[in-house]
Amino acid sequence: MENRRDFLKKAAAGSVGVAIGGSAFGFSAKSYNRIIGANELVRVGTIGVNSRGKSMGATFAGQKGAEVGVVCDVDERAIPKAIKAVMDAKQVQTPKSEKDCRKVLEDKSIDAIYIATPDHWHAPLTIMGCQAGKHVYVEKPLSHNPREGELAVEAARKYKRVVQMGAQRRSAPILTEGINELHKGIIGRVYMAKTWYTNKRKATILKPGTVPSWLDYELWQGPAPRMPYKEGLIHYDWHWFWHWGTGEALNNGTHEVDVARWGLGVDFPTRVSSVGGRYEFKDDWETPDTQVIAMDFPGRISLVWESRSSNGRKIEGLDRGIIFYGENGSLDTGGDEYTVYDLDGKLIKEVKSQEKADVQGRNLASPSLGMDSLHVADFLDAIKTNRRPNCDVELGYKSVVAMQLGNIAWRVGRDLKIDPQNGHIIGDKDAEKLWSREYEKGWNPVV
Repeated sequence: MENRRDFLKKAAAGSVGVAIGGSAFGFSAKSYNRIIGANELVRVGTIGVNSRGKSMGATFAGQKGAEVGVVCDVDERAIPKAIKAVMDAKQVQTPKSEKDCRKVLEDKSIDAIYIATPDHWHAPLTIMGCQAGKHVYVEKPLSHNPREGELAVEAARKYKRVVQMGAQRRSAPILTEGINELHKGIIGRVYMAKTWYTNKRKATILKPGTVPSWLDYELWQGPAPRMPYKEGLIHYDWHWFWHWGTGEALNNGTHEVDVARWGLGVDFPTRVSSVGGRYEFKDDWETPDTQVIAMDFPGRISLVWESRSSNGRKIEGLDRGIIFYGENGSLDTGGDEYTVYDLDGKLIKEVKSQEKADVQGRNLASPSLGMDSLHVADFLDAIKTNRRPNCDVELGYKSVVAMQLGNIAWRVGRDLKIDPQNGHIIGDKDAEKLWSREYEKGWNPVV
C-alpha cells in the first residue's frame, strides 16, 4: 500500500485535459469541440461564492494546472470578496465576474464548474453543466431529492463528464488506509456503523421583507417554484425548509454516512426508519433539530446516524464522527485518521493525520483544507486521465439517497421498505410522492 507521501504526490500531480463534448439547454455542440492539451490550464467557473465557494475558489486557484476563470453569484457583494480570495492564492489572471450561472455555461473558455449554491440548485446545475460540456465539482448533497440524483448520474454518463461530489474524506489518504484495513478484516466482519453530528444552532424566525438591491432573488430561486422573499432565509437558514433545503441530514450527515457506506461496502438499504423532531425551539424550522436515521442493508448490516443541531454535547469527544463495529473490535474515524480497538475497548492501533499537509508546495495548517485540496487535485487528475474521481457522481448519489430516504421516512412517519437494487421505495404511495419535486415552469431538469 502506498504511503501518505506517495499519495500526496500522485493526487497533486500534473495538469489536466480532455475533449469537451455535447450539449443541451440551448448550447451548441459545435461550441464545445476544443481539446485541452496536457500542459494547458483547466479553467474553472465557481458558482455560489458567498462562503464555502469563496474558500474553494482559492483552493482551485492554488492547484497546479487550474485557474479560476470566472466567479459567479446572485449576491453582487460576494463576488469581489471571492475574486480577492483567488488572487490571494497567487493566481496571476484576475477572474471575470458574472451574476447568471447560465452565462458561465455559455463561456467556451470555461472547462469545468464548481457548484456551492443552495441545495435546490445542485442537481439541475450539474445536469446543465454536463450538457454544456463542462466537468462538474458539486458540493454535497448531490441533489435536493432522489430523482434529481438519478438524472445527475445519467447526465454524467451520457455526456461523458467527470462529476465529483464534495465528500472530501474520499480523498483523505490516512482515512483511505483505514477503510482498506476494514476491508482486509482488521476487526473481522463489519456489521454496523454509528455516525453522528452535533451543533448549537439557534432559532430561526422568518419575516416578510423586501428583496435587497444586491440580490437577484428570481435567479436565486431558479428551479424552485416561486415563493415570496423573507428575511432570515438567505444565505444560510434555507437549509431548514424543504422547499430549498434538505435539513441537517444532508447538510452535514452526508459526510459521515458516505464514509460509513464506504467502509461497510454497501450500496442501497432494504429498510429505512427515522425518529426526531424540532424539539429545542418553537420557531420556523421545518426540518428536525434532533434526528436519528437507521438503515438496514443486505448481509445483516446496519448504519445509524444521530444528529443534535441544538445541543453541542460531543460523542466520544467529537462533534462528528464514525464508529465501525465488527466481530473482533471497532474502528473510529471522522477526519483523516483512524483508531482501532478490541472488543473490550483496548487500543490496538492509532494513525493520526499530520498537523500540516503539504499539497502543491503549500503548507496547510487545517486538516479540512488539506482534504479539500486533495479532493480538488483528484478531480483535476480525473479530467486529465479520463477516469472516475474518488467521489464519482454515482457514489455520491448512493450516499445522498440513503439520507434522503431517512428524511422521507421521517416526513411520512413510518419505516420504508426499499429495493436494494436501486434504492427505490416499495409499496408506499405517500412516500413515493417525495421521490421528486415540482419545478418552476421551464426549469424541469431533463437529460
